[in-house]
Amino acid sequence: MIEFSDLHKAFGREAVLRGVDLRVQEGETLALLGPSGTGKSVLLKHAIGLLAPDSGDVVVDGTSIANASPDQLRKVRKRVGYVFQNAALFDSMTVLENLWLAIDDDYRVSAGECRAEAATLLERVNLDPGLLDAYPAELSGGMRKRVGVARAIASRPRYVLYDEPTTGLDPINAEKIDALIMELRRELGVTSIVVTHDLESAFTVGDRVALLFDGRIHICGTPSEVLASDDAVVKRFVSRGRFGAETAAGAG
Repeated sequence: MIEFSDLHKAFGREAVLRGVDLRVQEGETLALLGPSGTGKSVLLKHAIGLLAPDSGDVVVDGTSIANASPDQLRKVRKRVGYVFQNAALFDSMTVLENLWLAIDDDYRVSAGECRAEAATLLERVNLDPGLLDAYPAELSGGMRKRVGVARAIASRPRYVLYDEPTTGLDPINAEKIDALIMELRRELGVTSIVVTHDLESAFTVGDRVALLFDGRIHICGTPSEVLASDDAVVKRFVSRGRFGAETAAGAG
């Protein structure tokens, strides 16, 4: 389980998170929607301690992230796969070497086993295994994004946090990633948070859908409950798929 409790975060004078309360149940996929810049990525980064809250807490698998020791935080991070918005691959490493970082747990996997596993991972995200020896600079943005997804699931994590996993992908590959998210939930019982601007993706993969607005969770419910809501903010978001200028600059 992942639980955000009264989470507050500001950057300078800009309050981004203003008391977020949200619980993600074990084995659930929660899709997190919201205007650009409202703090969705900021919220996600708190779950693995990449950002520290000004107040409040996040509890992952029974561990308080705000109060975790370095060793506790390391153990939590080993159970969490994170798909970064920009893929965050190491440019000086090949695709295989980037994947090796997640596959090779304490150097107990042989080079041959690692290569075979990496090839399988690329196939799962609709990439040619022949790209294993390529460098990130040789790949398109969409390809790098899919390698990032492959790396996040390489260690067979208990939790996966997706930050805009389908942004920049064509419809076919976006559908592949959506199918993979649902497959991991179904076959491995993975608990996931999917930050996305893609309404179709959110309502496809999410067991529940939450809307972050004005620094708080404005609504959280099943896709049918959210679609049926009479709330003006929710109706505006669902009908237009976007907001106007209600953004917090730099919040991501």
